[in-house]
Amino acid sequence: MSAIEATAEVFVTAFKSLKRSQREAVLERMLTDAELSEDFVDTLALEARRHQPRQSFRQALKELKISV
Repeated sequence: MSAIEATAEVFVTAFKSLKRSQREAVLERMLTDAELSEDFVDTLALEARRHQPRQSFRQALKELKISV
């Protein structure tokens, strides 16, 4: 297990040990932080697309109607 994975495991274990109201308070605090909130949105978007077929960068731009 890498140092990053170990840190994540400690954080998740600590978070899970909190009472529900404490977990909600932590999540609210994290979501009101602009930088963390953006990280959550980006991570969720990536996870949602993880199993979609890959496409070329140009095709993605075409679908977004962005010219290069």
